[in-house]
Amino acid sequence: MGSQIQFTAADGRNLTGYEARAGGEPRCGVVVVQEIFGVTAHIRDVVDAFAAAGYHALAPAMFDRLEPGVVLPYTDIDGGRALVARLSRQDVLADVGGAVAHLAGSGRVGVVGYCWGGTVTWLAAARVPGPACAVPYYGGQMGKYIEETPRCPVMGHFGEQDTMPAPEQIRALVEAHASVTAHFYPAGHGFNCDQRGSFDAESAKLARSRTLAFLAKQVG
Repeated sequence: MGSQIQFTAADGRNLTGYEARAGGEPRCGVVVVQEIFGVTAHIRDVVDAFAAAGYHALAPAMFDRLEPGVVLPYTDIDGGRALVARLSRQDVLADVGGAVAHLAGSGRVGVVGYCWGGTVTWLAAARVPGPACAVPYYGGQMGKYIEETPRCPVMGHFGEQDTMPAPEQIRALVEAHASVTAHFYPAGHGFNCDQRGSFDAESAKLARSRTLAFLAKQVG
């Protein structure tokens, strides 16, 4: 359904992304922030699914700053973490900001992120101008950024069996930010990804329905 495009990050850097548009006039925009494995087939499927739900969706290829076209297998966790370690917070938020600006012509824009992208989404809610809402899925480092104050509504999805982040870390974050909504599922890390052993179909289905309802309320 989608295709690769080029767009400009907030700091002027050119990078690629996977984009899909709804048939006809899109209802609004959704930035999809990748896991540590790149813009994988799964992330492209997520983008396509948001387009099928009526949105103009874009997943920025955030490893383009290091090496264009990087996509890792889900077994290469160390490789993904090594790539992430080479990116600054300023760089990744500039990429998200550019994606938000690219989609702004389609209306209000939400940001949805998975794994590492969940943490980036939490930071974007606090630091990137423009998002109307943010939906982090199991952002492993979110607990380290509890002091960040989101500037838009946030709803997150987390596994009760996860350790990154552990449920108690997210509950502490919600206590610190009463406006944040967190849903917990009988699953582990990565439960939304049907290409990982931790995939939980029922949890993923429920999280998606909640995400779409939240987007409809906050974005359109």
